[in-house]
Amino acid sequence: MKASDLLVECLAVEGVEYVFGLPGEELEDVLFSLADSSIEFIPVRHEQGAAFMADVHGRLTGHAGVCMGTLGPGATNLLTGVADAHLDKSPLVAITGQGGRERLHKESHQALDIVHMFEPVVKWNTQIGEPEIVNESVRKAFKLAEYQKPGATHLEFPEDVAGEATDATPLEQRERIRRPDPDAASVERAAELLCGTDRPLILAGNGAVRTHAGDVLQQIVAKTNAPVVATYMGKGAISDDDDHSLMTLDSGSNDEAHAVIERADAILAIGYDIAEHDPEKWNHSLDKAVVHLDHEPAEVYEHYNPDVELVCDITAGLRALGDHLDTCSTDDDWYAAERAAIIDEVLTKPAADDGFSVAGALPYLREAMDPADVLISDVGHHKMVIAQNFPAYEPNTTIISNGLATMGIAVPGAVAADLAVDSNVVAATGDGGFLMNAAEIETATRLDCGFTILLFNDNDYGLISRKQREHTGNSFGTHLTNPDFVRFAESFGIDAYRPATWDELEETLERVVPSDDMALVEVPYSR
Repeated sequence: MKASDLLVECLAVEGVEYVFGLPGEELEDVLFSLADSSIEFIPVRHEQGAAFMADVHGRLTGHAGVCMGTLGPGATNLLTGVADAHLDKSPLVAITGQGGRERLHKESHQALDIVHMFEPVVKWNTQIGEPEIVNESVRKAFKLAEYQKPGATHLEFPEDVAGEATDATPLEQRERIRRPDPDAASVERAAELLCGTDRPLILAGNGAVRTHAGDVLQQIVAKTNAPVVATYMGKGAISDDDDHSLMTLDSGSNDEAHAVIERADAILAIGYDIAEHDPEKWNHSLDKAVVHLDHEPAEVYEHYNPDVELVCDITAGLRALGDHLDTCSTDDDWYAAERAAIIDEVLTKPAADDGFSVAGALPYLREAMDPADVLISDVGHHKMVIAQNFPAYEPNTTIISNGLATMGIAVPGAVAADLAVDSNVVAATGDGGFLMNAAEIETATRLDCGFTILLFNDNDYGLISRKQREHTGNSFGTHLTNPDFVRFAESFGIDAYRPATWDELEETLERVVPSDDMALVEVPYSR
């Protein structure tokens, strides 16, 4: 078979259902190999959108999403989305075309050193320089992308190699590598530390959601009666309906969650990534005992220097820790008031004469969505409000990019989510991030997707202008002008709405979110 046929057969063995990408001349053999396979190639409108789709698909399924672009600008356009998967710990495999090997030693059309360009934002990458190494290269790319902590890998495929013949065959998938059980002495020390303090607190990071550790985490919570705060990407590790949840690290308009963290004397950090939240913000006094539980050792950081590190499978570590916590329980009086204040705030609807706001819209959105429905948040002012104020009742149902924190992810991410889950999907975005990848609405309609776009429009890069005003009293370079978003959406053949009152917004969301049709709901607001 041709090397391109082997590549596609290897993808099929890895369980790939979709390849998101743009066609290119150097990818011709790969594209026609895909056409003859069970894998669906999904043409998108921009390579960044393809990478975001692979990123979110990988995050929701646990299996590496696949994106593809041609050489030169196709590859460079993929780069931001690949980097997003890298810092958000989403399994992703990127494939890029390349010119024939006979011209790569010299300057030539669209030729760049893509392998070295991708090096800082992937776990591993290589050029497939011979047909005989296709099978090993693909197997390694998926193995490393999905191995904890997951991330992005990259394969470059020169066009002349793609067309050459090979007798090689795909390598079989094997069981994923299992981490060893946690060190017994470290588990005992961690349990003693947590039980020996008066106010232990659990910090649930991305890893707690990514490894499906929620059930075992719930047992730890029950045994310790400790409150739980989540990072933005750890939302849903335990349900925000649970009386122990304080939602996220900075939930509460009066810093209620932060106040509880300040009073805590021990922190059990589960699957916590420093790329999400700087530990100096919650451990600035260096006065808390810290237990680190993750697949990898803790990053060396003055404000995150754990007393005990449990480096192991997260679920296995929690289970072992739970066996030593049978007699360890604390009173909830020290955080119950803050919990009540946070939940009251996030579930209270605005007064009828209050102007539109992101926070005001969220109680209506939460009511319109079932617990298993998936919210994809873009990045901007609305992301901060969603992270702090939107209750998550199940893991992996509030998808927020908070490693690289990349604008433009919501609409392409919703396309991927619609393909990956059976639940309803909502893409929440600001006007700035929306127009970065709004063209993927066409991709969505072509695929007959059925999700809702909730567009918060303040005609501004609002998060930046807000921070500028906090620092200087003024903002500069952030104001935007926008098209008529209702007519813009309708030009793609989808329904669009601009409610004028809270009652109209409530009625609209209750109608469109459960629908199988695509819709855009614009919420104009000013701050």
